[in-house]
Amino acid sequence: MQRSVLSSSTSTELCTPRTFPRRLSSELSGNLETALLLWMHDPPGRDAMIIQVFKQHYYAKYGVHLEHDIELRASGDHKKLLLAYVSTPRYEGREVDRVMAEKDARALYKAGEKRWGTDEKTFIRVFCERSAAHLTAVDSAYHGMYGKCLKKAIKNETSGQFEHALKTILQCSENPAKHFAKLLRKAMKGLGTNDSALIRVIVTRTEIDMQYIKAEYRKEYKKTLNDAVNSETSGHYRTFLLALLGPNQ
Repeated sequence: MQRSVLSSSTSTELCTPRTFPRRLSSELSGNLETALLLWMHDPPGRDAMIIQVFKQHYYAKYGVHLEHDIELRASGDHKKLLLAYVSTPRYEGREVDRVMAEKDARALYKAGEKRWGTDEKTFIRVFCERSAAHLTAVDSAYHGMYGKCLKKAIKNETSGQFEHALKTILQCSENPAKHFAKLLRKAMKGLGTNDSALIRVIVTRTEIDMQYIKAEYRKEYKKTLNDAVNSETSGHYRTFLLALLGPNQ
């Protein structure tokens, strides 16, 4: 059995897949520990972990659970959508099942424009369970099958905060690279750095669409993302993030 590369000369504990995260955590601290522990998961695991960590931070800061505040402050279908969205892990890879996208497009049409009234449950299910890439494919399929974009259908069939939330999810799916570039800019703009946001975006998107995010960042802010990260971080933490980003372009 292989010993952990992090073992000290006096340690006799053997490293296994189950004990390695604990051993790694004991050897590291701060932002580097956070980034590496998140990186160890596969993409679906990272997404699930992010949701849980966000909920934990929310509770630590405000003393109440996120779901409790959603229950208290939102209402109706908007509340149902938000509660479903924060409790549903989604794999945000770029792979898309075109047959499933067409099936979802038909389901949304039947739930909205084809009937009198709206079946909000179907909209909530599709928008909360599907990845950004999949929703983009659904939008394309909807337009091809029914001659109008999904955004227009949402406007015609829903209203208020529920409509706004659905549109926001769809807009983020249309150009996720631009969305994440804005998040990174916000994380590093002004005094101090929002390291949680920086880690979350870089670690979770590096295997998915980081090259597009880097291109959008340079286009929008006239500076490479690598240079921005280099100026806002330091030490091994900076080295790790830059390794995930790849070439400075």
